[in-house]
Amino acid sequence: MILLENVTKSYRTRLALRGISAFIERGEFVFLTGPSGAGKSTLLRLLYRAEVPDSGRIVVSGQDLAAMRRRDVPFFRRRLGVVFQDFKLLRRRTVGENITFVLSLLNLPDKEQERRAYLALRHMGLQHRLSAYPEELSGGEQQRVATARALVQQPDLILADEPTGNLDPERSHELLELFKTINYQGTTVLVATHDRSLIEAHPARTLVLEKGQIVQDGWALGD
Repeated sequence: MILLENVTKSYRTRLALRGISAFIERGEFVFLTGPSGAGKSTLLRLLYRAEVPDSGRIVVSGQDLAAMRRRDVPFFRRRLGVVFQDFKLLRRRTVGENITFVLSLLNLPDKEQERRAYLALRHMGLQHRLSAYPEELSGGEQQRVATARALVQQPDLILADEPTGNLDPERSHELLELFKTINYQGTTVLVATHDRSLIEAHPARTLVLEKGQIVQDGWALGD
């Protein structure tokens, strides 16, 4: 599902990733952790092809991202669910419209779009906020809408960047359980988080990044 071979990425004065290599099989649930600035968000941006590496190879779902033509990127992303750290909700659209906008790209009938949007929001406990605008929501509610948007298209792969950063502990654990349920149904899930207590409460394979390098790959932090 995800293959990284000696991937390096730099930004002007900073080397963000230093020749990292890893393989994530289809259907795995994996945490990506490490301190702020370790390279977690950079790696996710490479995986949904917002950026390309300086060197190395990245293959996702059989597609070489470095060789991918720009016009093919939107089609590639249709099978991804991405939960952004800063939400990226459309401010002039309602909660429901933020979600059906994603589904409209799949050319689904309007009624099916509305049904899926409602169900996705119900999973998040926000079905009563369908007509609200993002600015009317708390940070935690916006995070849950962003998560619903990522899940609604029933993706093959979910990439989540600090998805619990604006949630209280109870909601954080509920969200992780939802990700696990989706994973049990066959979706590959990669969650970037700095919250080690969350990882300890939901054991899974964990990649630890430090200074742009993978320093640990296992099922228990510190092993």
